[in-house]
Amino acid sequence: MQQTFRQRLWKFGKWFGGLFLLMLVFRLIYGYIVTDAAQRGEYTGDFFSSVANLRKNYASEKQLLKQDVAPQANAASSQKYEKTATVRSKTSQFEKDIDTIKKVTTAFEGVIQYEQNTGNKGNRQIQLLIGINPEKFDSFYEQIQHIGQVRSTEITKVDKTNEYRQLNAKKASLEKNLASLNELRSRGGAIGDYIKLHEKILEIETQMQELGVELGNFDSENEFCTVRLSLYEGAPEKKVSFAKRLKVALEWTIKYYAVLMCSLLVLVTVIFIMLLIIDKLKVIKMVTAKLDE
Repeated sequence: MQQTFRQRLWKFGKWFGGLFLLMLVFRLIYGYIVTDAAQRGEYTGDFFSSVANLRKNYASEKQLLKQDVAPQANAASSQKYEKTATVRSKTSQFEKDIDTIKKVTTAFEGVIQYEQNTGNKGNRQIQLLIGINPEKFDSFYEQIQHIGQVRSTEITKVDKTNEYRQLNAKKASLEKNLASLNELRSRGGAIGDYIKLHEKILEIETQMQELGVELGNFDSENEFCTVRLSLYEGAPEKKVSFAKRLKVALEWTIKYYAVLMCSLLVLVTVIFIMLLIIDKLKVIKMVTAKLDE
């Protein structure tokens, strides 16, 4: 009988000890995930994708052709592309690093094409869209990563050659239509037809102006690659030792383990009292039944 009691006590002890260790391990893992994520200040959203009417930057890259190819074909063989670098960084020296970014941009003859500042001191953000000469893009991209603490980087390159050719083809088509309409207007006719013809000419001229703006981004004198830079203000990271994490986890586990055990004790006591009451009621019911007989 005594041996059986010891076995039961050991069995329950293992269960309660296992529960304590499980809670301790859970708190340790939680500390690593939440604390480190908060210190990293992860900013995963793409801010620039939600901003409309951002400047589009394009660049050219010559493609080698055979020597017997005509010069016009060789000129048309240039690859037009859009190259974009995205850098997200965190800093505890916000104003100083912004000044450094602007100095580096000036040194590389870059152009800040978009800037937005948000937040209060201690929690500020700045979003910059910087146009950089394609030849200096890689050097600038490497240099900008030495400012603040880089959280994420990304480079994308998209071929825009077909889009450029389609714009040129559309321009040629509009020019041809405009020439035809101007020729019709010179012939004269009814005033109603003349007004409609004039409106059509104005519509085509408007389309050509919009098209000219799009094609202007492809001009060699306007060639840039894009750097999207997001800088976030935050306190410098502090490494937390395992001993400190273990201390915090142990304190948390002891506290909530005690709360859990007390709750279980109260629950067991309530159930025990309810069972006693039910048992007493059964006895009273049986005694009453016998007396009635």
